Amino acid sequence: MTENSKGPRPGGGLPDKRRAILSGALTLFARDGYTRASLDAIAAAAGVSSRTIYNHFTDKAQLFEAVIQESSGRVADAQIAIIDRQLSKIVDLEADLVEFGLAWLAAMDSSAAPHFALVRQINAELEHIPRAAIDAWRESGPYRVRSELAARLGRIGDSGSLRIPDPDRAAVHLMLLISTVYLPLGADHRDEKELAAMVSAGVRTFLHGFQP
Repeated sequence: MTENSKGPRPGGGLPDKRRAILSGALTLFARDGYTRASLDAIAAAAGVSSRTIYNHFTDKAQLFEAVIQESSGRVADAQIAIIDRQLSKIVDLEADLVEFGLAWLAAMDSSAAPHFALVRQINAELEHIPRAAIDAWRESGPYRVRSELAARLGRIGDSGSLRIPDPDRAAVHLMLLISTVYLPLGADHRDEKELAAMVSAGVRTFLHGFQP
């Protein structure tokens, strides 16, 4: 990320203007995608002028990079907190992983929904998005989270409860097994019993592959 994307350019507006721009841009990019979202529409959503956007960001590419980095960093912080809270002390490995999975999915709801909508837009138009923005997203979000979960699973493996020759791969497998079950259910129409059953099945599959 460039220096300009970290703060207002000289003569730029107040920090609350920048926050409004990032919030409005997240809404528009999550709804319309990078290619279709216009700076004029983002300005309207943020309640600022297009000129104000240019006081903070050079162009749409730099704005998008700032949005995805800020959004992915915020969600990653919440996910890492769940990893620390749920997996710091293992009493019953299967039950603890199921609780972790349910907490993980709950964090994908409500306030995080725009971020995951944005991620779906990124995956849909990957070839049209600047490489710098993709790298910013991965480094500030998914890669950080995977590294933290891998370290935690590695420590569980050191205790003898899991066989983890490759903690990074194990972390990816666990995230896939507990995350994809959320997608067909939808944030507004979740069957909690079915969700718990599917997370439990995902955890059992993970344990089948990684328990000694």
